[in-house]
Amino acid sequence: MARYTGPTTKKARALGEAIFGYDKAFEKRKYKPGQHGNSKRRKQKSDYANQLMEKQKAKYTYGLLERQFRNLFKKASSKKGVTGEVLFQLLEARLDNVVFRMGIAPTRRAARQLVSHKHIVVNGVVTNVPSASIRPGDIVGVRGKSQGLEVVRNAVASKSDVRNFGWLEFNPEKMEGKFLEYPERAAIPEKINEQLIVELYSK
Repeated sequence: MARYTGPTTKKARALGEAIFGYDKAFEKRKYKPGQHGNSKRRKQKSDYANQLMEKQKAKYTYGLLERQFRNLFKKASSKKGVTGEVLFQLLEARLDNVVFRMGIAPTRRAARQLVSHKHIVVNGVVTNVPSASIRPGDIVGVRGKSQGLEVVRNAVASKSDVRNFGWLEFNPEKMEGKFLEYPERAAIPEKINEQLIVELYSK
């Protein structure tokens, strides 16, 4: 399935956030790309423009296509609870995101590739669908034959902030972890205003 494969720094500058992770080039130039990007004169954005930007941030951050994101929003709308918070819970429960959050992969793109190439197991079963929804209690880990991969070993060795995510637990020795519960919105670190996304789709 198609994915955004263009320049990540340019996209991050357009959206004003390092949505693909730490980016040295973005930190140097946090203004919009183009010859007028660093201009002091800025047009005031309309409500629609702000709503659209927040949706784009979420879409590119989690690596979804437009149709996937819209369908996920519909699913969130049909569930009990605050739609914006439920939307982010569903995004966080995607298999590729869980693999990234656990520190098995350095980025969500890398996590998606590990899943697609059948390096990840869910409850002992090889799963190669990045969008698979993980439920509380599910065990996610690296397939036995794949535990020696350099990219996996380096990621597990360097990624320690998984301990800050209360909805996950991870055992680096076994290279597997458990999805404990759906996180509350306040615990999710992404700087995205989900209420603007709800307003955009509610028109």
